[in-house]
Amino acid sequence: QVQLVESGGGQVQAGGSLRLSCAASGRILVIYTMGWYRQVPGKQRELVATITRDGGTNYSDSVKGRFTISRDNSKNTVYLQMNSLKPEDTAVYYCNTDRIKSYTGTNVFDRWGQGTQVTVSS
Repeated sequence: QVQLVESGGGQVQAGGSLRLSCAASGRILVIYTMGWYRQVPGKQRELVATITRDGGTNYSDSVKGRFTISRDNSKNTVYLQMNSLKPEDTAVYYCNTDRIKSYTGTNVFDRWGQGTQVTVSS
């Protein structure tokens, strides 16, 4: 089965940086769009950034100019470089894939990782 495993979360002071990684495993042939979302208690999960297989990116206005999403298709991995972090960036960050095509020809839609906590102190 396809699994997404995030890493790289932690605690950092405001103005600092963190780099998140998310590796997909399983019988993967193609991963289409990959993305990062975040959620704080009591609020809905929100989009942070997405990246298509060809490298097209999309960012939420709140992170533009500070965060950079990238991917390595050979490693089935997506990254999120977070710079100039602010206390309001504190959240659980989740990796997502919209569609994964397996070697068997089946498709897995809307797969999520388990989440990684990012805490930014002032």
